Amino acid sequence: MKTLFAVLSLVWASTTASLAVAQNAAVSAPSASASAVVASGNLGAVDSIDILKQNQAERSRDQPGNAAPTFRLVNDGTKHYSSLPALEAGVLIQGKTQFPGQARATTAGEAWRQYRNGPLTMIGGWILLIVATMIAGFYFWRGEIKLQTALTGRLIERFTPGERTLHWSMALSFASLAVTGIIILFGKHVLLPVFGLTLFGWLAFLCKNIHNFVGPIFSISIILFFIKFVKDNLPNATDLPWLAKFGGLISGEHVSSGRFNAGEKILFWGAVVGLGLVVSASGLVLDMLVPALEYSRANMQIANIVHVVAAILAASMVMGHIYLGTLGMEGAYASMRTGYVDDAWAKEHHEAWYADIENGKIARIRSEQATGQSEVSANAQTTNVSSLSA
Repeated sequence: MKTLFAVLSLVWASTTASLAVAQNAAVSAPSASASAVVASGNLGAVDSIDILKQNQAERSRDQPGNAAPTFRLVNDGTKHYSSLPALEAGVLIQGKTQFPGQARATTAGEAWRQYRNGPLTMIGGWILLIVATMIAGFYFWRGEIKLQTALTGRLIERFTPGERTLHWSMALSFASLAVTGIIILFGKHVLLPVFGLTLFGWLAFLCKNIHNFVGPIFSISIILFFIKFVKDNLPNATDLPWLAKFGGLISGEHVSSGRFNAGEKILFWGAVVGLGLVVSASGLVLDMLVPALEYSRANMQIANIVHVVAAILAASMVMGHIYLGTLGMEGAYASMRTGYVDDAWAKEHHEAWYADIENGKIARIRSEQATGQSEVSANAQTTNVSSLSA
């Protein structure tokens, strides 16, 4: 009995002591929390005032293994010492920047990557798809624009062999640049999941080299094309009426124009001269072919953005030209393939130019006149008539 009473007494004493400890802990908890807050506040103050001012040697002394001061210097974009002779060898990570439309600034390389893979790719892709859809819709609605009168069998040399060679040089180089550029920009979103990493890697590598080597050819062809055709693309009195009626493409109404209509002139000055030169200049920068230019990462990133924007806009304009020159208009492709058009075609689509030919202001066959040949081969005319009728 005494033993049982002693055990009960010990249990009661232990329980009372536990309750007392718990009460004391509860009372002291607010004080401990306050102390923790104060300590945390003091740590923050120390972090912002003292620790952030430490160099790497001081930080290693206080906290061995902590390389925060070194990485802060690396990450701020400041140029530091490097024994390597390369440009920007002393800048490991670019400083922060922010392109239009981005929510916050980040390191320049990451900002460029997000901008290229984000807005440029998405918006550019939608522009090309919308233009292609509009062209397809117009074709199914309007169909091929046919001649309203029968062929006469009399031919006019619209493009000389030199002009056609220049046109096809620019057209084929542009087409190869467009295809390879689209694969480079959109390929990893569309082709990579289908082809796989290895095959797409080789394809992208091939496209990059084709793009780099064909680019200068396109740039030279633009300059020669401008010299050759600028005279016939100057504005004249037929341009505003043509634009007001949209060349009769919607209504089918006959609209007069010179050798090149207002739409072709807009393409010449906008896509070939304007955007073409911007694409060429930025492409030469990316190819590092511009002498005395500093090829820093920032300059290359800006050149890439300018190149992509100008190329997408130029491609969108050229898509309409390709459509009208192939499927959209009867006789248009034959004029660039053979160089000749029928009188009916010339009168219907370029009446003012045809009038100058009939009045003798422009020679009907210009290439033979340039080489001193006065006779036009009847066989050649017959062959070209069959080509135009095909």
